[in-house]
Amino acid sequence: MERLPSSPAFWRSPLRGPWFTSVLGVVLLAGITVLFVTGLLSYAAYNPGLSPVNDKTPDKGVLGFYLFPWPTDPHWLYRLTQGVHVTLGIALVPILLAKLWSVLPRLFQLPPVRSWAHALERISLLMLVGGVLFEFVTGVLNVQLDYVFPGSFYPLHFYGAWVFFAAFTVHVVLRAPTAVRNLRRMRAGEEEAVPPPVSSEEPSLLSPNPAEPTVSRRGALGLVGGGSLLLLATTVGQNIDGPLRRTAVLAPRGGAEPGSGPNGFQINKTALSRGIRAAETSEEAWRLVVTGPSGTVRLSRAELLELAQHSAALPIACVEGWSTSDQWWRGVRLDDLAALVGYEAGTAPDVLVESLQRRGAFRRAALRANQVRDPRSLLALGVNGEPLSPDHGYPARIIVPAAPGVLNTKWVARMTFGEL
Repeated sequence: MERLPSSPAFWRSPLRGPWFTSVLGVVLLAGITVLFVTGLLSYAAYNPGLSPVNDKTPDKGVLGFYLFPWPTDPHWLYRLTQGVHVTLGIALVPILLAKLWSVLPRLFQLPPVRSWAHALERISLLMLVGGVLFEFVTGVLNVQLDYVFPGSFYPLHFYGAWVFFAAFTVHVVLRAPTAVRNLRRMRAGEEEAVPPPVSSEEPSLLSPNPAEPTVSRRGALGLVGGGSLLLLATTVGQNIDGPLRRTAVLAPRGGAEPGSGPNGFQINKTALSRGIRAAETSEEAWRLVVTGPSGTVRLSRAELLELAQHSAALPIACVEGWSTSDQWWRGVRLDDLAALVGYEAGTAPDVLVESLQRRGAFRRAALRANQVRDPRSLLALGVNGEPLSPDHGYPARIIVPAAPGVLNTKWVARMTFGEL
């Protein structure tokens, strides 16, 4: 029987025990709660309740109960919330793996169900393990731009998060008393003196025949913490200005700037990848079509440059967790464009923005009235003192404070103002 995983003697590591598992559990309790909250904030930032073009989970039902109009202040809000979400998620990977390893024997315990309470815990555990692996794997793949999972990332990650967090909540309610009890009993230097199980329903994680230890439990925690710090150091720079960006070697938007000059900052989608041809963005061919209650206006880039020009220092922050530093954008205020088609200053409504791009998500995106009316919200024609490059959205792009990068539409072709 000792050769079978169902036997406690099969698992001989001396590191497993209530203290080791409880410490990891407390860290994950705090970290995963932050991940869930920042994930919901990221979803709200897309304004999915505004327009179907922004809503990638149209069948969410009551799961959208908390949605609210996303603010424009502070202008770095999405940069912060999504940066924390992605960076913390990657840093928690070693802790998550260590936690799963520490409780692995319990997945093989026989009989599989001892009572109704134990059955509920086992079901929640299966959902918890499956859910957390699904969320972390899809999240990391999305950050690395490896879209190998079936379907769209947005609904997969969104619905998976709710399933996982429901199981996580049940598991915490069932296991928190035991974890707190274990931590209280384990005094400094006494973690080896683990108390016996509190009942037959809760077999001990200690091996009855442990192997010779090669590292203490505190040492193992140090190794796990060191792994998390290493992932933090090689990821966080993609969301922080300055030299730290070069340390983000595990992040697609880390490392050196992708070029030099005013347009030499991070790019997510290029003109080539989205099928943007130079012939359709030329001065002769391109026109911005603006529609409102007073009719439709067609403007060339030269005519846009003749309108009042304004500047704003804003970053670009993406769902993959990377962001740029504040760039100086210059162009026409969205509120001024609304005035051209029948709206008084400060009364602009929502707007639907359409791009020239033919491939990829968010070819069309909607912005709320509070975003349109913000004086820093621009139809940008230039950045850092120079015209936009093709990859940064020439001849014109949207830039809005605190909005996810995909809502800052590039290669703008049409803007339709009105209630959406």
